[in-house]
Amino acid sequence: MTNPRGRHSPALPTDYSDLLAQIKDQVRAARLSAARAVNVELIALYWRIGRIIQQRQNAEGWGTRVIDRLAEDLRAEFPGMRGLSQRNLIYMRSLATAWPEQITQQPAARLPWGHLILLLDRLPEPAARDWYADQAVQHGWSRATLTHHIAADRRGRLGAAPNNFPATLPPAHSGLAVEILADPYNLDFLALDPGHSERQLEDAIVARLSHFLTELGAGFAFVGRQYRLPVGDQDYFLDLLFFHLGLRRYIVFELKVGRAEPEHLGKLSFYVTVVDDLLRRPEHGDQATIGILLAADRDDIVVEYALRGIDNPPGSQHLHHRPGPPRRRPARPADRGRPRRSRPRGPQRPQQHPLSWARRQPAPATPVRCYTADQHGASPCTLCAPHRDRGAGGDGEL
Repeated sequence: MTNPRGRHSPALPTDYSDLLAQIKDQVRAARLSAARAVNVELIALYWRIGRIIQQRQNAEGWGTRVIDRLAEDLRAEFPGMRGLSQRNLIYMRSLATAWPEQITQQPAARLPWGHLILLLDRLPEPAARDWYADQAVQHGWSRATLTHHIAADRRGRLGAAPNNFPATLPPAHSGLAVEILADPYNLDFLALDPGHSERQLEDAIVARLSHFLTELGAGFAFVGRQYRLPVGDQDYFLDLLFFHLGLRRYIVFELKVGRAEPEHLGKLSFYVTVVDDLLRRPEHGDQATIGILLAADRDDIVVEYALRGIDNPPGSQHLHHRPGPPRRRPARPADRGRPRRSRPRGPQRPQQHPLSWARRQPAPATPVRCYTADQHGASPCTLCAPHRDRGAGGDGEL
């Protein structure tokens, strides 16, 4: 081998590409770690400045004119430093007020300054600020994604859907499974006509898959639509199939444009059982399949009775229409807390699976803009590769 100057160069090792890739990974990791450390120190500085302003204002009673002068003098002293405007100094004071304890011990310290401004502007409640800050750090939300989840009240909707997870999943898993459910799911970004069909709903979801994945939350990878399940002499086609990377579970979505009925859960339970039998690979760490029913409306009492008779785990209720005035929740059945009489059954399945559902959110008067998370790329999901050889197929979106 010769170099560009014509001199002989020693042959490169056969694994040189792996060596180069390994060193590149180390450089990228170090740069990312350094950037995070700089951000944490910058946020800590802003908190300390805000704390000084807060304490002096409380003690001396001066107002915004002093802050205006502070901004001018600080920018004159540090001309190359950004972030010392009068507006930012006021936000620094708000930061110290919102997090009175040392902020370096809080998840908020790992967020960019723009994220913190958004939290301070939109969320007056401390518990809500802490929840969204923690979720943004945990899932790497961009500012646009954080804006979307705050506007859609993701905190208030998570875990609210009726489900049978506690009875059908191990205690260590049921809580995590409940956390992936929202009630209602906000799909206003689909912009469907009121009289749309189930196929039109499915087409709209697939066409805007990145938006749908953002609404579902982190960890969902798309496997396919109208997924074929050969059972006996017949083929069945489930609406949407996903795989959740954190739960290590297939998740079946059944779409209904009307009210959820008991027979819908029965059909969903059938799909869950078949997917669990045909696609799940325990040797790869796959857990029991989950089903989610997305419907336009529900009667909570009917739902809960239907879930009592199902030993496997389905999922959520939601669809896209404009419902009338909200109905008052009917009283619970009188015998709700009494133990059920045992009924003779056939052979029990060795594996149970969970079900749940969630209601659709009414369309707001002013539509909420939906943003796509940065981590939702169009590249194939390599983490789902072990399942492709059985026909799972489809592009994955993380």
